[in-house]
Amino acid sequence: MALGDIPAVHEIERASFSAPWPTYAFRQELESNRLARYLVARDGDHVVGYAGLWLMVDEAHITTFAVAPEYRRRGVGQILLLELLRIAESVGAAVATLEVRVSNLPARRLYEKYGFRPVGVRPRYYTDNNEDALIMTTGELRSREMRGRLRQLSAEIRAGTDDAEGSGEPRDEA
Repeated sequence: MALGDIPAVHEIERASFSAPWPTYAFRQELESNRLARYLVARDGDHVVGYAGLWLMVDEAHITTFAVAPEYRRRGVGQILLLELLRIAESVGAAVATLEVRVSNLPARRLYEKYGFRPVGVRPRYYTDNNEDALIMTTGELRSREMRGRLRQLSAEIRAGTDDAEGSGEPRDEA
């Protein structure tokens, strides 16, 4: 993600979340947060999804993740998630974590497919409606099981054999 992507990212943000991050938050993340890594997915020159994580000690915390509504269920979310996990491993993270609304079943299914499992709940985490957040984490990113899972999912994406994905809603809403 570059500064010039922020307007398009913010449009997806507003279409995806009831309490969207303001544009200045993305700018601050890109310019000032040395622990942050953000990426975008494009269809030609058009930004169709984005995702971000923070590296916190040896944990990659996925902070935000969304796909434009018209591009959902086309594999964009899977590609973004796969790339986030690759980035996490490359920067030395042992595991990846995220929060997701308890009610967001499509996103939860996507995360489970990519090796995340529920490990806890943050009560009344989301400020717009006080919904609980489910905390999900992966196993060891460098484990044989996780590497094999990601290799298989990557091959499925390349082959175009699996287009099921959720809309994604991990995020920290402070």
